[in-house]
Amino acid sequence: MTEVRGYAARDAQSPLAPFSFTRRSPGPHDIEIEILYCGICHSDLHQARNDWRNSLYPMVPGHEIVGRVTSVGEHVKKLKAGDFAAVGCMVDSCRHCSACDDDLEQYCEHGATWTYNSKERNSDALTFGGYSEKIVVEERFVAKVPPHLDLKATAPLLCAGITTWSPLRHWKVGPGQKVGVIGLGGLGHMGIKFAKALGAHVVMITTSPGKAKDAKKLGADEVLLSRDAAAMAAQAASFDFLLNTVPVPHDLNPYLALLKRDRTMVLVGVLTELEPPVQGGALIGGRKSVAGSGIGGMKETQEMLDFCGEHNIVADIEVVPIQAVNEAYERLLKNDVKYRFVIDIESLRKEAA
Repeated sequence: MTEVRGYAARDAQSPLAPFSFTRRSPGPHDIEIEILYCGICHSDLHQARNDWRNSLYPMVPGHEIVGRVTSVGEHVKKLKAGDFAAVGCMVDSCRHCSACDDDLEQYCEHGATWTYNSKERNSDALTFGGYSEKIVVEERFVAKVPPHLDLKATAPLLCAGITTWSPLRHWKVGPGQKVGVIGLGGLGHMGIKFAKALGAHVVMITTSPGKAKDAKKLGADEVLLSRDAAAMAAQAASFDFLLNTVPVPHDLNPYLALLKRDRTMVLVGVLTELEPPVQGGALIGGRKSVAGSGIGGMKETQEMLDFCGEHNIVADIEVVPIQAVNEAYERLLKNDVKYRFVIDIESLRKEAA
């Protein structure tokens, strides 16, 4: 066992504060990683404040982790000491159900083990995330970072990146297609970058005229204001795919009108009930679908990172010291970041020096 420093939420009301805990010693299939950077996901804020009523305390958040491998178990093959590695939202699964057999560990039929706010497999020990100095993870759940990518800007790819990459690949987005990305935030900005790199004609769909300039910089070919009824009507039945990244309940019906027959809108942001309800006629009239998608499995996560390496795709970020994490959370509530906060974990080490 190794003592590790991090920042933790002790309860739903308290700010995150310094916290010491232990990590297991690496086993024969484990990889030990010195964490260099950890992204701040909006779900970190929700979990720390128990917004979803499932929080386990003390909680060390963080599931967008990039670091340097410091040691590996004797049976580890895909990484070695000195390599740059990444850990995302999960650190284990049952490994034998149909989902795990299909490299879709995120949909494990017995429940994936999440990087934090979860319990170790067959144990009551809590998992602790990336707002910390190091982490030990079984090699199946560690990805290799292409060597030339900006490490700090790579961290958000492990959640925001794979959450948008997975549906784009599953629904086979590519050249000749018109793709709409609804909402411009941490997820939406990655959706634009990926859809463009996959060869699609990309339309940023937003309620905010002020986001048009940024959307174009990120690679959008067009910007469609969803509050402009005439503009929406002009693009009715013209989209091959819609990636909906909006994280709060909203009216899906106007967006369904944008889809061609037999096409799909995929939700990756909203976890709560849909409000107002989807109208049956909006689906039946064109044999349209509304679907959902989570993160990707580990095979797909590595594919995504390799694609990012080939196309030099990373997140747009603002780096903060860990001592500013509570301030970053407050700014998240105001959508005051373009487009992802990333913690420089060196600030944690300096604090302890």
